[in-house]
Amino acid sequence: MSNKPIIGITMGDAAGVGPEIIVKALQSDEVIQQSVPLVIGDQKMLERAADILGADLSFKTVDKENSFEQQDSNEVLCLDLNLLPDDLAFGEVSAEAGHAAYEYLKTAIELANEGKIDAICTAPLNKEALHKGGHKYPGHTEILAELTGTSDFAMMLSSPKLKVIHVTTHIGIRDAIDRIEPNRVYDVVKMAHDTLSQSGIAQPRIAVCGINPHAGENGLFGYGEEEEKVIPAVERAEKEGIDVVGPLPADTLFFRAVRGDFDIVVAMYHDQGHGPIKVLGLDAGVNITVGLPIIRTSVDHGTAFDISGKGIADEKSMLEAIRQAIELAPQK
Repeated sequence: MSNKPIIGITMGDAAGVGPEIIVKALQSDEVIQQSVPLVIGDQKMLERAADILGADLSFKTVDKENSFEQQDSNEVLCLDLNLLPDDLAFGEVSAEAGHAAYEYLKTAIELANEGKIDAICTAPLNKEALHKGGHKYPGHTEILAELTGTSDFAMMLSSPKLKVIHVTTHIGIRDAIDRIEPNRVYDVVKMAHDTLSQSGIAQPRIAVCGINPHAGENGLFGYGEEEEKVIPAVERAEKEGIDVVGPLPADTLFFRAVRGDFDIVVAMYHDQGHGPIKVLGLDAGVNITVGLPIIRTSVDHGTAFDISGKGIADEKSMLEAIRQAIELAPQK
């Protein structure tokens, strides 16, 4: 049996660009050499995408009760749930595709919980289609949290040069400052440490951003938020043996992290962490949900209905998401 991690790749909304970016990414020698990719979706949609792209790939239907062994570098393993009509239209919102996207993810979670796959990488889904299909979730993250029984989780953005994990994300800046408190900051530091440790980094170097300019500069800026909300969390983590420093000024911290001084940065709010990642390249960023009992990475874009089925979707984010899933998967 191969020691390579088995990466479950969910097709997402198959009316979008998911099938074609998966097929494009799986033509990468790097992916095949470093992992066993398993596509969870509808095989007919993969075959349609391969025909559109003229891809030199064959598909092998596998059963979830069996082990997943790849025999040929041009052979893609597919757990075919066969949920979609043969004539599903690209670029259109449909209840069938929304329901199927949910079932693909549910199946991947079951396989991960059973230890049959080592990580999950998700192609994008469409929220409107998901709701039409009877699943009232904002997106992948909430499904993952519910089906794994997880209450504490965080968003991590990862690129080849920088990893960032967020204390708060999609809320206004005033609300974010209210939400930042020592227990949450500590939890995020611990999640960062545990995630990178599981991926093979023995003692991850973690740096924590301040909230105010210059990390408050000893009370000169702000109202003592660093002393009240951040420093207690850092000191608690340090006492537990975690290699963490902070709060540090964000305007220089990200430069230092890209230079290699730290393995990951803890950002206090959305734009503080997203900005530096996006500057490094929109195609390079990957969305990772940490705090789950399983590894999950995702592309950092939507279903792109306007170009789906045309063979022109860019696969770089999917390729990077698979790379990150391989990197973060528990070592065998």
